[in-house]
Amino acid sequence: MFKKVLVTEDLGSISHGIAHILRERTGIDEIQQAQYCDDALLKFRRAISDHAPFDLLITDLSFKESHRERKLASGIELVEAIREIQPNVKVIIYSMEDRPGKIKSFFAEQSIDGYVCKGRYGLNELVKSVTDVFNNIRYVSPQLESAMSKNNVFELQDYDILLLKHLSDGLTQEEIGHYFKKNQISPNSTSSIEKRLNKLKYNFKAKNAIHLVAMTKDLGLL
Repeated sequence: MFKKVLVTEDLGSISHGIAHILRERTGIDEIQQAQYCDDALLKFRRAISDHAPFDLLITDLSFKESHRERKLASGIELVEAIREIQPNVKVIIYSMEDRPGKIKSFFAEQSIDGYVCKGRYGLNELVKSVTDVFNNIRYVSPQLESAMSKNNVFELQDYDILLLKHLSDGLTQEEIGHYFKKNQISPNSTSSIEKRLNKLKYNFKAKNAIHLVAMTKDLGLL
């Protein structure tokens, strides 16, 4: 089992609860806590300089603003900063975020090892995730796993995302086509844009363009 873990969570009650249940049910020797991402990074640097690095980072995504000036404002920024100084450290995110597309991006872009959604069974899932990640098994909360496995969650291309982003900003298909032509993005004719939108509506089973934008936002794709 992991020997040294850092829990980064701005709510003390949640942080203490995580530390308590992990000590009781996993036998981890040392669990430290940090309420700010900057403090967490300092702890990692100190541990490395002391030749006693952390084995695992458990972090939330969102941290409330306070009187303190912050260099790192989110869990993702913390993960990226720690990856620079300790690339192979295991990472589990423990957060309220439940959009499958967004969570998929954390695995793809930040190379996290586990994702646990806060909720009624969150702490039990967190214990399971720590055990799985220690055994090199990727963990995702069960309520998210089936949604993440759907093909339409991940099939959007960069072109599609840009197209939907402009649509969500209120641009017409003609205005989007003009923007694409100006920036040499192809295809850029109004008819090709309409065909692509129709294909996306079919794939996502959306009733109309507004419904399509809403669905992709709910999935964390925009």
